[in-house]
Amino acid sequence: MNKARPFRTRLWLYFILFAAVIFSLLWILQTVFLQNFYNGMLAKNTCAAAEKIVAASADDDFTEVIDRLSAEDSLLVFVTEGDGTILYSSDAYRSYYNGPEHVGDGNSNPYHKGEVLSWQKTAYRNLPDGYDSFLEELQQSPQKKTEYTTDTQYVYGRVVSLSDGSEAVLYVSAALGAVGAAASIIRLQLFWVTLLSLVVAFGIAWFLARKFSVPVSQLSVQAKMLPTDRYEPVFEKGFCRELDELSDSLDKTAETLAAARNYQKELLANVSHDLRTPLTMIKGYAEMVRDISWEDDAQRIADTGIIIREADRLTALVNEILEYTRLQEGTRIIEGAEADLGKTVDRVCNQFEHLAMRNGQVIEREIADGCTIRGDEGLIERAAYNLIDNALRHTGDSGKIRVTVEKDGPVSSSLRFSVRDYGPGIPGSELPHIWEKYYTSRQRGGKGVSGLGLAIVRQIADLHGAAYGVENLPGEGCCFWICFSEK
Repeated sequence: MNKARPFRTRLWLYFILFAAVIFSLLWILQTVFLQNFYNGMLAKNTCAAAEKIVAASADDDFTEVIDRLSAEDSLLVFVTEGDGTILYSSDAYRSYYNGPEHVGDGNSNPYHKGEVLSWQKTAYRNLPDGYDSFLEELQQSPQKKTEYTTDTQYVYGRVVSLSDGSEAVLYVSAALGAVGAAASIIRLQLFWVTLLSLVVAFGIAWFLARKFSVPVSQLSVQAKMLPTDRYEPVFEKGFCRELDELSDSLDKTAETLAAARNYQKELLANVSHDLRTPLTMIKGYAEMVRDISWEDDAQRIADTGIIIREADRLTALVNEILEYTRLQEGTRIIEGAEADLGKTVDRVCNQFEHLAMRNGQVIEREIADGCTIRGDEGLIERAAYNLIDNALRHTGDSGKIRVTVEKDGPVSSSLRFSVRDYGPGIPGSELPHIWEKYYTSRQRGGKGVSGLGLAIVRQIADLHGAAYGVENLPGEGCCFWICFSEK
């Protein structure tokens, strides 16, 4: 298996490849296709000039238009009769041989060869080679127009109407070989430009590869330290926004992983502590039943009762852990579900009524009617159970708690469910941590509670988008509340 190239090498190679592709395309366009491109543009410009001459053929300044266009675009223009008799001719040099110093008598034409005929007095050039074939092709054309390319020139011709109503033949041609000398110069210049540019590209590629690889290497080192306890932010910010954001994400991930590791340690410590005590008691009393009280009915019943109670503690602890895990996963779907908050809370109060009476405690209720909310009835019942159970365990000597469901809570169009105890309240230093999982277990270990009760309440409130909180009065108790949106 081939080992992957380092980021710096790969970036350098990509940059060099990019430069090579750009210059290869430039070479192809400037050498291979230059002549074709030039020929195409020349034909287009020649056609455009010919159309302008045609448009001006019936005007008095017809010859001036021809002279101007032939000079601007280096064209050879003939206007002849159908048999080839020259009516007018012009090229890029007409201003030279038809100026004030050169009278247009035919003898001043530098291109003229042979005897000057009477009808050629206004002509400055002889007809080009192949003109007979040109006239024949033009006459055979239904559109009275023709165009073609030879090895040396592009030719365009058509029949035009003159100002006196007669028809004439327009012949326009442009030389194609003019780009040949320029192409050799361009090739030589392009060779040196390419050579110099590639040297510069090598240097820039090396610089960019090194510049980019340093922060990426730092982030790589930073990422490798994530699973360990030795994470340190070694990335120097400021190179580019995306890498800065990636570094911030790694920092947040490191914090999350550190918190997860702490929670894992706490989970092992707290759960092992909560499990050890009931398991020890179950084993101890089971051995007593086996060895001592097996034949003593009263003692055996008492011992097995303790075993059952401790088994129930284990079951409750495991159930709370599983419930909290399911809530964290967010797999419960509450959209579209409806629940009567008042009836649900009243039902939970009834479940605790017998236990409260046996312990000399009182549950006062003030529950409004018609408190329908959009939510999961099972989850709301669980939240109410946890808050009422928490209040009964911390109400102190007063032995009283107050459960309320009322409309128009502190949030507009909301239903407020609250449970108040009259115990000693919560110390101010502990107040920010009461919603954390296992916190109670850390503070009150060994009392049969998992420390997940309020954490489950918080998770249920979050799933319903409900506000929650606690009103704490040290020495006078505290009131836990949840505000649900009314349906």
